[in-house]
Amino acid sequence: MFMNKDFDKWNKKKILVNNIESIPFFHEREIWFCFLGANVGFEQDGQGDDFQRPIVIIKKFNNEICWAVPLSKTKKRGKYYFAFPFDKNVTSVAILSQIKLVDVRRLSRKIGDMNETDFINLIEKLKTLLP
Repeated sequence: MFMNKDFDKWNKKKILVNNIESIPFFHEREIWFCFLGANVGFEQDGQGDDFQRPIVIIKKFNNEICWAVPLSKTKKRGKYYFAFPFDKNVTSVAILSQIKLVDVRRLSRKIGDMNETDFINLIEKLKTLLP
């Protein structure tokens, strides 16, 4: 069973995102809202009118692209998830199976940083998923 997704609305937004001229300065461990869009099937989508979702920057390749992992507030457990306290009121869950190469024009606004210990543990858990 598939939910109806508004691909047409996302395509209009994606054109605007693609034309962003000012790219943000970013680092690994940072948490940003990101224009993830409406994606096919079970790929993680952005939410709301702007199709945004929080992500954590995993690896910065250069000033224009990075690996990112989408975050959720939904409590999920298992080898494909990594829960961590984002702040004293919110536990975030990194959806490791959804790691994604992201152009930084998709980054909307920085909302925080993952603490260093949690970040190291997240990277170690990601490594266990590789063959």
